[in-house]
Amino acid sequence: MSKTLIVGCGDIGYQLAITLCQKGHVVTGLKRRPFDATPPFEIFLADIRQPTSLQGLAVDFDTVVFIVSPDGRDVASYQTLFHNGLQNVLEHFAQAGSSPRVFMVSSSSVYGQQAGEWVDETSPTEPDSATARWLVAAERLLWQYDSAHCVVRFSGIYGPGRTWLLRRAASDEAIQQFPSSYTNRIHVEDCIGVVLFLLEKHWEGVPLQACYLASDDDPAPLWDVMLWLKRRMAQPAPQALPHKDCAPQNKRCSNARLKALGYRFRYPSYQNGYDKLLTESC
Repeated sequence: MSKTLIVGCGDIGYQLAITLCQKGHVVTGLKRRPFDATPPFEIFLADIRQPTSLQGLAVDFDTVVFIVSPDGRDVASYQTLFHNGLQNVLEHFAQAGSSPRVFMVSSSSVYGQQAGEWVDETSPTEPDSATARWLVAAERLLWQYDSAHCVVRFSGIYGPGRTWLLRRAASDEAIQQFPSSYTNRIHVEDCIGVVLFLLEKHWEGVPLQACYLASDDDPAPLWDVMLWLKRRMAQPAPQALPHKDCAPQNKRCSNARLKALGYRFRYPSYQNGYDKLLTESC
């Protein structure tokens, strides 16, 4: 049985906390505002951007999961939450001489590759986006405190309540067909599954790498995904954008390291995940 702090109790963090409780672990969730209903685990209310709000937070946790979401997509929100907030949490434990293993959820946006190349945990993280650069800074900060800490980079998250691509498919938006623009995704259930899997491996004493890229088995071209969705939704095929040789092609995320450790995706491709979403919405 572990004692785990989950910093950030949004939909993924909350469901992770529930799952851990069901498995008999002791869980504390840290969040800024209380839930509408009392959850089956302890809550510590704090704003990690303000170090003084962490006073009174216990320091005897075995494990910390840092899984936060900014209020906005602006640079300041990313800096103050991911970098400054993480530093405040790490300092809280460091000053007490406590050293729980920290699992930080990051994003595949840390990769700036745009030529359709494959990326993995060893690929350069040199994003063009200023917000993603703060994610890179937060990852490096985490490893500066302890190289044994673990980063999990999710690609595009989809699932119930995260149906942005379905809305695009329902529109008349023209889609890039040539050259292929690759997409990377992970179902929200696999987000929970991956973090839980890594936590359990850690508790079993299995040595973990410093970083895992969590994305499904099928980094498919956007055209293929939208064409499949259109057909599944009984809509006309999308219109193709004019061919431009210089058009960005995004990157393809490899999950080989995670799968070599033993994780198997519940939704290994977009067909699996979106078919369930569309079936449940009918």
